[in-house]
Amino acid sequence: MKVQDLRQKSDDELNQEVLDLKKEAFNLRFQRASGQLENTARVRQVRRDIARIKTVLHERRASA
Repeated sequence: MKVQDLRQKSDDELNQEVLDLKKEAFNLRFQRASGQLENTARVRQVRRDIARIKTVLHERRASA
């Protein structure tokens, strides 16, 4: 996920993306706890994607 792509989306789309990623992070935590997680790098990637989106949203609110 690139910041340039995120900047082209609306606030509603970004908020929906955050919700989807949070659900995915929740599921990944359960998979890790039960020993079923195969792609451990995905946990870190999801966390960073959430942070990227929140940063873009914060920048928009600060500039408004």
